[in-house]
Amino acid sequence: MTHVRSAVIIGGGPAGLMAAERLLQAGIAVDLYDAMPSLGRKFLLAGIGGLNITHAEASAAFVGRYGDARAFMAPLLARFDADALRAWVHELGVETFVGTSGRVFPREMKAAPLLRRWLQRLRAMGLRVHTRHRWLGWGDDSDQAGQAGEGRALRFATPSGEIVVRSACVVLALGGGSWARLGSDGAWLPWLAARDVAVTPLQPANCGFDASADGSPWSAPLRAFAGHPLKAVSMRLPWTGESSRRGECVLTETGLEGSLIYALSRPIRDRIASCGAAELALDLLPDRELSRLQADLARPRGKLTLTRHWQRAGLEGVKASLLRENLPAGLVDDPRRLAQRIKALPLVLARPRPMDEAISTAGGVALTAVSDQLMLTALPGVFCCGEMLDWEAPTGGYLLTACLATGQAAGDAAAAWCGYPGFRQS
Repeated sequence: MTHVRSAVIIGGGPAGLMAAERLLQAGIAVDLYDAMPSLGRKFLLAGIGGLNITHAEASAAFVGRYGDARAFMAPLLARFDADALRAWVHELGVETFVGTSGRVFPREMKAAPLLRRWLQRLRAMGLRVHTRHRWLGWGDDSDQAGQAGEGRALRFATPSGEIVVRSACVVLALGGGSWARLGSDGAWLPWLAARDVAVTPLQPANCGFDASADGSPWSAPLRAFAGHPLKAVSMRLPWTGESSRRGECVLTETGLEGSLIYALSRPIRDRIASCGAAELALDLLPDRELSRLQADLARPRGKLTLTRHWQRAGLEGVKASLLRENLPAGLVDDPRRLAQRIKALPLVLARPRPMDEAISTAGGVALTAVSDQLMLTALPGVFCCGEMLDWEAPTGGYLLTACLATGQAAGDAAAAWCGYPGFRQS
């Protein structure tokens, strides 16, 4: 067997860096190319509010977070699960803790110290980093050269002009299509499709939604509450038949966003795609029983304004304004029907916010297009990892865990492909 002594990785996010680490550990030289001036930019931005690295829930529930991709993700997560991720972080000298929600964070809550220590270790292992190198696709003879073992031609735009790099072992870690300003622009999709790689269109995931198809804003009174959180609410998607989910979301000028919406973004997005809109039911006061709420609303108002009367029942601020926005005439003076409305307020969401605003994306390289070792069956010697694969997961540490798990798997498989004699796949 002819041994390949070097590999190319395109993409300097968590998936690409993990693939680089595994290849370097196998004794293979690695050149990593990234379009941005520095590595891990999206990773750093995602960690500004507190870097959520993984989740401490049981493995069966953890794997279930990946929906239709759970069977694909299960063996990858079996090799690199939440415990393994925490142990890996600890090896970098970064302590972690489990929050009350089960989410796992670095002790310092920041991404920068972890990334800095990781890059120091990778550079000490010999990683060669080439920033400001934007991949432009394949050279004209890439397929023939790849089949002949001469290495596929990879075109890069650099500050000094276009260059061509050849490699017989390539790991693509190009990200999805959100936050394009940080390097994930999805430009690679047609380049892979042109090489007979099955791909699916990119879509926003973990995203906000507009309440109208044209993005029209809420009324002026409700718009005044834009940016205010809807705390301690419960949301149900009637078409799914599933029970309500409790959490918090945020009112925007045109719709809703925030953690509760993100957790349900996939079924909401799919419902809009199939039916043109998604009508959900929002319980504004989940801690108050319907009978008690009806009794509170039935109390005589006396000289109280409607606002003060609702406050006595626990409804105020953005919740009261959202109710007014969606309150048919005649319900104000009907305590029974008004209470029912508060406990199941119908809200219509008509379109996702633009993909570049989304936390992550769905779509990309179809899972059927890669082998169990994450190699593209149409392009031997080319491996894929991270968000560019067609899986999605909610926020809560599941995104980063999957990126690292697929990066590890792609790096190990690439090392095996290189045929390095000292490598033993874990």
